[in-house]
Amino acid sequence: MGLFDKIKKTLFGSEDEDKAKNEAADQASEKNDDAAQTETEPAETEAAEPESAETAEVESKPAEEAETSENGGTETAPAEPVNEAAETQTELYEKGLEKTNQGFGARLNAFFAKFRTVDEDFFDDLEELLIESDVGYETAEQLTDALRDEAKLQNAKSRDELKKVIVEKLVDIYDQNGSSENEQLRTSAQGPTVYLFVGVNGAGKTTTIGKLAQRYQKQGKKVLLAAADTFRAGAVEQLKEWGRRTNVPVVAGADQADPASVVYDAVQKAKDEDYDYLLVDTAGRLQNKVNLMNELEKIERTIKKLLPDQPTETLLVLDGSTGQNALMQAKDFDKTTKLTGLVLTKLDGSSKGGVVLAIRNEMKLPVKLVGLGEKAEDLADFNAADYAIGLFHGLV
Repeated sequence: MGLFDKIKKTLFGSEDEDKAKNEAADQASEKNDDAAQTETEPAETEAAEPESAETAEVESKPAEEAETSENGGTETAPAEPVNEAAETQTELYEKGLEKTNQGFGARLNAFFAKFRTVDEDFFDDLEELLIESDVGYETAEQLTDALRDEAKLQNAKSRDELKKVIVEKLVDIYDQNGSSENEQLRTSAQGPTVYLFVGVNGAGKTTTIGKLAQRYQKQGKKVLLAAADTFRAGAVEQLKEWGRRTNVPVVAGADQADPASVVYDAVQKAKDEDYDYLLVDTAGRLQNKVNLMNELEKIERTIKKLLPDQPTETLLVLDGSTGQNALMQAKDFDKTTKLTGLVLTKLDGSSKGGVVLAIRNEMKLPVKLVGLGEKAEDLADFNAADYAIGLFHGLV
């Protein structure tokens, strides 16, 4: 089942549910007509009443009693908290992507307000709209070409039909360039799991590390932080403050210390003292780009000297509000550090969340985490279905 199929009910549920209800009503009407012509109607009516009463009685029971009922309550009762949690995560995405949703929706609705006919001008204007929505030049061109064929294939002519096709093709492009399994943060089977965080200054590396440390600490994991951003004034102290706030130890060196030496000490400590996670903060700017990339390579080599299979994840932290600049940064860092995934921060304060589609399509890199608010719990595991619902909700 594709991603679009998974989110179709949420995005287009009203139309499908109305159709299902109408079909059910027609079937019920046919059954009632047949029943009216038989002599068993009174018996069937009488049988239905106690069944309805019994169902009502089960529904009114506490969850513990419902689980022991004969109507299969043992399977359905535990689903309530799971669904409630899922709704909470979906709501978090909708709230966090509200500005992106409104920005994209306003452009799309304005585009269709002047819609007259599906011709070349329509597709040229649509491509320009998609570029303005930060889905990227390459992605916009690919999508527009696909829409030309799809609109003809589905004979889409009305505004709603065309909007639906546009959303479907955007989701398809994302779905075809990776799997949901790759979106999950991986953990090491043996020894400490090392996550190396890279990215330019101001993207939110240190804050992301602090929020993730708090999550793992609450889960009962043993977490260690490494303050290897030794060149930026205040960076080490900022990470130490997160350590104090989350009750997580921080390995740091002297001012202007060699970052690789700090990482060496942290890896040795994590290995010797059986830590579950080591989260490594790094510099985002040195004298020049070459100098920065050389330093990151040195840090990675240092980690591998003590733990050859680490880091498990090398995560590029990107400020989602920078739009297409985030895509260019991802390409630069990936050349040096062999990224395994991305963290997109500050999406709640931006209208540029569409860049996720560009990064996925052009780089085939999974987004692992997204920042959807200022609270620690607003650092969410990336979920493509919830992201798509938050991005497109209300547009069709």
